[in-house]
Amino acid sequence: MNKHQKPVLTGQRFKTRKRDEKEKFEPTVFRDTLVQGLNEAGDDLEAVAKFLDSTGSRLDYRRYADTLFDILVAGSMLAPGGTRIDDGDKTKMTNHCVFSANEDHETIRNYAQVFNKLIRRYKYLEKAFEDEMKKELFPVNRQSVDHFAKYFTDAGLKELSDFLRVQQSLGTRKELQKELQERLSQECPIKEVVLYVKEEMKRNDLPETAVIGLLWTCIMNAVEWNKKEELVAEQALKHLKQYAPLLAVFSSQGQSELILLQKVQEYCYDNIHFMKAFQKIVVLFYKADVLSEEAILKWYKEAHVAKGKSVFLDQMKKFVEWLQNAEEESESEGEEN
Repeated sequence: MNKHQKPVLTGQRFKTRKRDEKEKFEPTVFRDTLVQGLNEAGDDLEAVAKFLDSTGSRLDYRRYADTLFDILVAGSMLAPGGTRIDDGDKTKMTNHCVFSANEDHETIRNYAQVFNKLIRRYKYLEKAFEDEMKKELFPVNRQSVDHFAKYFTDAGLKELSDFLRVQQSLGTRKELQKELQERLSQECPIKEVVLYVKEEMKRNDLPETAVIGLLWTCIMNAVEWNKKEELVAEQALKHLKQYAPLLAVFSSQGQSELILLQKVQEYCYDNIHFMKAFQKIVVLFYKADVLSEEAILKWYKEAHVAKGKSVFLDQMKKFVEWLQNAEEESESEGEEN
């Protein structure tokens, strides 16, 4: 029996899912596409940044992160140990890379911005960038951010050094926040949390101003909040009274106090059920020696953020007037004595 060909509708078109259309790349094809795009972008680093941003959705940056940074730093693919594997073929390499850049501050700063934009857009590249710095430039016993920073600073590339430090600091803060969140969720004793945070600050050279915001975020994330506005304020005050001693340890500086105030303001604005709780939280922190009157007055006069500004300043008006009167009375008492 002969098999008859199945009829096909004329002009029939089949839709393919976008993920099926994604091109498959080998490292060399990835390199060729990237190098061509960089060369076409020319000396315009803004065009380079736009090319890298838009091409990431087509090229598999996650899979070929090593090759990506090899090219952006050294201009071509590198073999283990740092030797080029472009065989002298100009089409397989680009001069639009860090190693070929003019060694002036403006140029290097602009290159650092390219890396910054790229990693901000594709956050999974953070680790790959750090590994790239280790892999090609330093022996194993000198693979630390301090050595990187000194190397780049001595070479007149302070912008790249600063960029690396910022990336390391972001990674450190993420790990610290993750660990803190876990400890607070398990209701770990406050003394233990204080000890842990102080050790991490010392080990990673983190200032108090970098820690206070993390603590606030973790404390607020440790609770399932009531959805009713009239109940959430009471719940928040009870919860924050418990953790006020923890915040007090890490708000010993004026700048830390202002950062905490701004974080509270932003949180109350972003979580609408907390809008009316702002003043109550600030007063609680004042009474618990987390916030000083100087910090509250400075926040009120000039250091507040834009989010919900008019609402929160209005809430704080009477308390601020009370603080100012108390301050004036203590001054006049001092003069009389």
